Amino acid sequence: MKHVLHRLLPLLMLIGAVMLRAEDPAFLSDMRLRVFDVFQRLSPRTYAATPVRVVDIDEESLRRYGQWPWPRSRIAAMIERLQVAGASVVAFDMVFAEADRTAPRRALPEWGIEPSDPVFADIVGRTADPDAALAAAIAQMPVVLGFVLTSNPTEQDMPRRKGGLAVQGAPKGLKLGDYVSPRFTGAVVNLPDLLRPAKGLGSINVIPQNDGIVRQLPLLLNGDGTLYPSLVVEALRVAEKASTLAVKSSGASGYQHWWQELGARLAGAEVIAELRIGRRVVPTDGMGRVWLHDSGRIAQRQIPAWQILSGEVTDLTGAILFVGTSAPGLLDLRATPLNLVTPGVEIHAQIAEQILTGVSLQRPYWTILPELALLIILSITLVLLLPRLGPLGCTLLGAGTGLIAIGLAWLAFAHFGQLFDPVYPCLSTFAIFVTGVLTSYFRSDIERRGIREAFGHYLAPEMVERLADDPSQLRLGGELREVTIMFCDIRDFTSIAERTDATRLTRLLNSFLTPMTDAILRRHGTIDKYIGDSIMAFWNAPLDDPDHAEHACSAALDMRRSLAELNTQRAAEEPLRMGIGINSGTCLVGNLGTQKRFNYSVIGDDVNLASRLETLTKSYGIDILVADPGDRLAAKFALLPLGEVQVKGKQVFVRIMALVGGATLARDPRFKLVQTLLQEVIAALRIGDTRAARRFLAECPTIDEASELRPLYDHMALAIERLEGERGAN
Repeated sequence: MKHVLHRLLPLLMLIGAVMLRAEDPAFLSDMRLRVFDVFQRLSPRTYAATPVRVVDIDEESLRRYGQWPWPRSRIAAMIERLQVAGASVVAFDMVFAEADRTAPRRALPEWGIEPSDPVFADIVGRTADPDAALAAAIAQMPVVLGFVLTSNPTEQDMPRRKGGLAVQGAPKGLKLGDYVSPRFTGAVVNLPDLLRPAKGLGSINVIPQNDGIVRQLPLLLNGDGTLYPSLVVEALRVAEKASTLAVKSSGASGYQHWWQELGARLAGAEVIAELRIGRRVVPTDGMGRVWLHDSGRIAQRQIPAWQILSGEVTDLTGAILFVGTSAPGLLDLRATPLNLVTPGVEIHAQIAEQILTGVSLQRPYWTILPELALLIILSITLVLLLPRLGPLGCTLLGAGTGLIAIGLAWLAFAHFGQLFDPVYPCLSTFAIFVTGVLTSYFRSDIERRGIREAFGHYLAPEMVERLADDPSQLRLGGELREVTIMFCDIRDFTSIAERTDATRLTRLLNSFLTPMTDAILRRHGTIDKYIGDSIMAFWNAPLDDPDHAEHACSAALDMRRSLAELNTQRAAEEPLRMGIGINSGTCLVGNLGTQKRFNYSVIGDDVNLASRLETLTKSYGIDILVADPGDRLAAKFALLPLGEVQVKGKQVFVRIMALVGGATLARDPRFKLVQTLLQEVIAALRIGDTRAARRFLAECPTIDEASELRPLYDHMALAIERLEGERGAN
């Protein structure tokens, strides 16, 4: 159940993340837009020369030609000069909604003078109407006028489009404009006399995001359910000499890829897919908007209005001109990803450049699909790999998934002009990462507590902590591995128990088992079990111990010293003696027992041999016997050969040795002499030469540091006598 919960929580987080992405709350959208801003600042659009120019009514133009609004006659004069210079289209990022107040018949009443006053009547009669002059100029060349859609109804009627609009794939009974938001219900339009000769009419609405930054420009706007083109679209339509715009919705046939159709279905409604302006096809988002790929203000794009009026600019052949203002006092300054202060007309011009060059940013309506796919892939990767990694690996994996999301988003932006959201995959994978790490931590903590409880009585504290820190070292299911087994018990314990009361016997056992256990644990051993006065221990499980045989022998020598100290403490009582048998071999190690009650233990033929060796110590008069330790231990311990024995339950003979001391004793020349002489004794006994055996045994020296030799010599002497007796009986 714990393992299921460990994996279930991150999966639940993934499902929640997908559902949250479908809702796309505002705070996530804002974060996504800010990341897109960073991308643009890191890699602005490279300016490429196009026919698009901005005629800027800047501060210098106002200084030279007076405050705004200028007389319509001056605007007319500017149009005439642009026509002479060869301009293709002139689009005004402004609205001429009211009659020109500079006309005498309108200006005189401001001074309390009637236009019919005889003094001014002649002037009024001879002065041309500025609005009429502007209308005449508009009629002479392709001019696109702007209008503003408003959220509240106005006294003016909604304007009529100058060009046609064909919609492919619109749902029956509904206007595609119904799916474009926001829905405007009013409009501020131009004077009818000015609008009539204009070749185009486009909305100049620039709609910023919630933070006030303009990142997109609507090419199509919803005016009370009717689609209207923007100023950019109309300028390009007129430049292309196209009479009709073609809008393709997501409901139209001919999807290039299955995910586009699926994305449209996920959108839950018909959405705009692209806009055709003459021969140019412009991909849009579902609301008919295009993303601004900001290049910043470029001097080559700008033409001050005063240079047009003064005649300094004479060649604008084929130019598509957007007339607007950068003067701060005229309140048409916007914030863009690159600049906090950008003239609104600059945004129109940049969008026109993007359409003409085909270099633009795109975030189609089906983008949610690859984003969700990336989110799911990264999240599942986290869910699968987090339980298998350590803290550093988890951290690197969590950071890596975030970097992958950011890297892919940057690659799509920098090389393909696609806007893919790195924020949500990063946040979602981070949340899943944190959940996975926390659940893994709590699961590991539970495992560590379980290991401490299970092995705290069998292993040294530092070994328990090693297991707790890395539970993968523990294999509880059972495995075959080479181990070294030790059996230890008190000699003649039965007789001791018979003459000792229970309380004293308990204290005696505890005083014996405690230092023996400490010696085993100190040498990295595992306590298997206590059987009365006996201890069973083993090495190289559950933790790997390459030097398990060496550690077992060292533990046995430590136990000998501990027993000597214990006997010193209880000098008034009979000294305790013990026997230790040590053997190495391949055994089955793991949790052994029933389903309800089991113990971490070791079983095998080599376990039985270690037990038999412990029993043989009494016969040999030596306290530690080791079965065939090999050459590796010979250099580190003082070992004496005792020949071969056939223990109960085994058909083969086993070479055994007595463990007398450590490396210091092993290097002692006297001990080396003992080793040599005992080998001769055993060789003589093997051929029945008791006389030679006695001679070699008599030559064996006594070593004070190896008091265990005396009982061994006595055992050898008895063996010689026994052999002689058997021979005499025969």
